[in-house]
Amino acid sequence: MAGGTAWVAAGPEGDAVGYILVEVHGGWAHIEQVTVHPDHGRRGIGAALIGHVDHWAAEQGLERLSLTTFRDVPWNAPYYERLDFRHLPATEVPSWLQDVMEREERHGLADWPRAAMTRTRAAHPPA
Repeated sequence: MAGGTAWVAAGPEGDAVGYILVEVHGGWAHIEQVTVHPDHGRRGIGAALIGHVDHWAAEQGLERLSLTTFRDVPWNAPYYERLDFRHLPATEVPSWLQDVMEREERHGLADWPRAAMTRTRAAHPPA
């Protein structure tokens, strides 16, 4: 596993309401996990965390963002599609991302179909 970076989103009272974990692999920022507490969901916090990673990736000279998600859960892959992620065909999945997906499978995530998704980093990401 590559070294990682994490950011936390704070709520109005300063409490943690979400977080994002990112690993760098070559020229890609891989979102290992993004989570928002359900009490704070549907407020753009997850999108803001991803936007922050996009901005950070630009500063690092990284070209792409990637993630894996549950393919058939209605609020997972479609959510990321709205954020301009696209499904990565199996023939285009880099070996390090195949390793990530195999690790996820070993940790019990194989019960539901998974998908690798990616997007080009925004040309002018929000600050």
